[in-house]
Amino acid sequence: MNILRAIGYRQMPWKNGGGVTTEIAVSPAASSIGDFGWRISMASVASDGPFSCFDGIDRTLTVLSGAGLMLDVDGEAPERLTPTDKPFAFPGDVPTSARLIAGPITDFNVMTRRGRWSHSVEDLRIDGTRSLSVVAGLVVVFCRSGELVLDRSSALAAHDTAFIEASAEVSVAGSGEALVIRLFEIPAG
Repeated sequence: MNILRAIGYRQMPWKNGGGVTTEIAVSPAASSIGDFGWRISMASVASDGPFSCFDGIDRTLTVLSGAGLMLDVDGEAPERLTPTDKPFAFPGDVPTSARLIAGPITDFNVMTRRGRWSHSVEDLRIDGTRSLSVVAGLVVVFCRSGELVLDRSSALAAHDTAFIEASAEVSVAGSGEALVIRLFEIPAG
């Protein structure tokens, strides 16, 4: 298990120059914005506007804080996303824009390169101890709020992240919320 602390995340400008992203992790580690296999990040959004276009990328967005936003993905009905809503998946290469509901928000993004990686994002509330199955791929646990302890030894504070390679099960204890990201590499062929 590898733990990344929120204080060590890298800040970088948005691809479209409209704001700043807090990059939690990217693979391969030295990837640029144009050649990553997967990327996990947070962003503060202070105004309405278009999302950056990422060719060949699948995205999942979760609102962490603020009142929320209306996400307009080309060809779809607008989607209202608030901190209590489930993570929302959409293609990163389709014109997309956001309108803030009532002031700035912070969001959480997972992006994977289509055809090379796939992902899922689950919102998990913890009050006590739960078992988390880690049977294939890479599982990432992002502490959304509160404090969580993985396998009785690795503590996560708000916005800390744990990377867990495939194994049997991991216990998650404490009181808080987590986002559980499952990343799967797609075999070449």
